[in-house]
Amino acid sequence: MQLPSSVTQQFDQHWPTIKPYFELMRLDKPIGIYLLLWPTLWALWVAAEGIPDFSVLLIFVLGVVFMRSAGCVINDFADRKVDGHVKRTSERPLVTGAVTNKQALTLFVGLVLSSFVLVLFTNQLTIMLSVGGLALAAIYPFMKRHTHLPQVVLGAAFSWAIPMAFAAQADELPKYLWLIYIANLSWTVAYDTMYAMVDRDDDIKIGVKSTAILFGDADKFMIGLLHAIAIFCLFLLGSELALNIFYYLGLMAATGIMVYLHFKINNREREACFEAFKQSHWVGIVVLLGLILSYL
Repeated sequence: MQLPSSVTQQFDQHWPTIKPYFELMRLDKPIGIYLLLWPTLWALWVAAEGIPDFSVLLIFVLGVVFMRSAGCVINDFADRKVDGHVKRTSERPLVTGAVTNKQALTLFVGLVLSSFVLVLFTNQLTIMLSVGGLALAAIYPFMKRHTHLPQVVLGAAFSWAIPMAFAAQADELPKYLWLIYIANLSWTVAYDTMYAMVDRDDDIKIGVKSTAILFGDADKFMIGLLHAIAIFCLFLLGSELALNIFYYLGLMAATGIMVYLHFKINNREREACFEAFKQSHWVGIVVLLGLILSYL
């Protein structure tokens, strides 16, 4: 179906104004949404022991988009004075002036409020947990100035949707959910270390800290170890819940992808590390597929 020409003309007319905000929220680069969404869906499927309630599913899908977008906005605000010195980030809207600091903060508040409105349609436990998620998302961008472990804070923030999903779907926090939490935290630190390897040389020059800098020559070993921890925790989850062969086939596929990515970053080339980061979300997909088939 073709849109009326008047609609397309209006869109073309306003697109130059909208585009910087679109880019600031990274909606043109949805990998971050996928990396946050798949583990959230893991938790929802496990909490529901199958297909989750549609309303809860919709709330969390929209919440993932809003909060990931909010995270990107506050990250760029925090990095606005250093992004211009990094090749990969030198054209971001806050660096070029396409979006002002005030506009960025207004957008951040709007996205966070939208997410909180969604949470209000759940229950008291989920609402209480959402405060912790917001705190983690807000402090993460500033951690790279104070610690070499900002990727751990990101992992904690990205994983906070897991207990929230259990709270919203099942109104309880069973102990085994923390296996999913630790698995996702470890996986997040692994792929975000690959991401940090892209900017490592620039970050050292400007004084920004990361696990890629902290690990140094042991970066590939640490990524492999983190991947192993993630798979081990997911294996324990399957044992705890007595999941069937489909789940373990998903874990085997996830392990295979991790091994492939490890070889991809073997020479630590910038482009290869960036591609490995982008392809990491396939790990989340195959684990989710295994869960879905297992519960069927």
